[in-house]
Amino acid sequence: MSESSAKAMEAVANAASAAASAGNWRKAGIAGAAIGVVAAGAAAGVAIERLTVGRGMRKKARLALDSTGPYGSLRGTPGKAYADDGTELYYEVDDIEPEAGLGPRKRRLFGRKAPAPVTVVFCHGYCLNQDSWHFQRAALRGVVRTVHWDQRSHGRSGRNPAQAEGRVPVTIDQLGRDLKAVIDAAAPEGPIVLVGHSMGGMTMMALAAHYPELIRDRVVGAALIGTSSGRLGEVNFGLPVAGVNAIRRVLPSVLRALGQQAELVERGRRATADLFAGIIKRYSFATRDIDPAVARFAERMIEGTPIDVVAEFYPAFTEHDKAEALVHFAELPVLVLAGIKDLVTPSEHSEAIADLLPDAELVLVPDAGHLVMLEHPEVVMDRLADLLTRAGAVPAGATVGRYGSTSSTAQPG
Repeated sequence: MSESSAKAMEAVANAASAAASAGNWRKAGIAGAAIGVVAAGAAAGVAIERLTVGRGMRKKARLALDSTGPYGSLRGTPGKAYADDGTELYYEVDDIEPEAGLGPRKRRLFGRKAPAPVTVVFCHGYCLNQDSWHFQRAALRGVVRTVHWDQRSHGRSGRNPAQAEGRVPVTIDQLGRDLKAVIDAAAPEGPIVLVGHSMGGMTMMALAAHYPELIRDRVVGAALIGTSSGRLGEVNFGLPVAGVNAIRRVLPSVLRALGQQAELVERGRRATADLFAGIIKRYSFATRDIDPAVARFAERMIEGTPIDVVAEFYPAFTEHDKAEALVHFAELPVLVLAGIKDLVTPSEHSEAIADLLPDAELVLVPDAGHLVMLEHPEVVMDRLADLLTRAGAVPAGATVGRYGSTSSTAQPG
């Protein structure tokens, strides 16, 4: 047995052991088989890599990428909002530079003050944080006012004790109310453009369902990237039917068991870093020659999400159904974008959203996976710049960094 296979078996054994400790011996056995289906492909790729690259060399490479990579290094003015259940939500604001955007405002001696600028609010996905928008943030920095926030239990935001203890489940509806709290704190007035990836897009739909008047009165544009309005329980993750059915039956209970053994599982994740790096890459990107620094950046964000947080959020996705809420975006400029090779939230879900929003721009990106905004930032930024122009967030003559670099610019649209 290769070292990679041994690591895969160790990961499965850890999952089975945790489930067994909760009295789920039969489910642990099924879980082992299901997890094995996922792990096998990634383990094979890692095994081939081991023939040419030593373990020590890979560890040094990861450390080098962590220390020199610029991704996730952008910071803004910090702030805190508080959800309706008291959870502390962390956000950062990037304001417009005086010489950028619409230019200096004229001083008024009489009359009302100048209107508040458009604020673009970015909502990240499951197991990520606000830094997942690195390229888009860099491109828009100083051109338009932006807000980047961490969803509850992610990044720098707090975790509600009732959810940590399993007494209150996380719901997409709660995330929608969280977004309202962030908007109230970080953008209390003026027009808004909402941008959401994956779970972030679902959060926007929940916001619309609970606060339709906010969408009507203040939102001037929306971008839904790699997301879904429902039926996520039918996603097969690119796996054989038998493996998917096994995973669906046992994954919620296994994740709960793993969450109860968080310290043990986190040690296992560190010990099997190479295996899980392969899995993360498979389900994040479709491009074979993805920049190693970008791949490592994504890996680091996902690794930073504790297993008990992964467990407490997972059930919310199978219950998510917000197709009816999309009607509140119908009169707005909307961008719907997805990677054609997305295995987590297949592009068919974006097509279904576009069917409900016939005036929306639908963009399907070839050779792109779930983290399309990191994999093909130039495509995402090009279409997002066009949306912001249509929404009046930036003037038609403004320039933004097309590839996320403040030194390279492209005309929006």
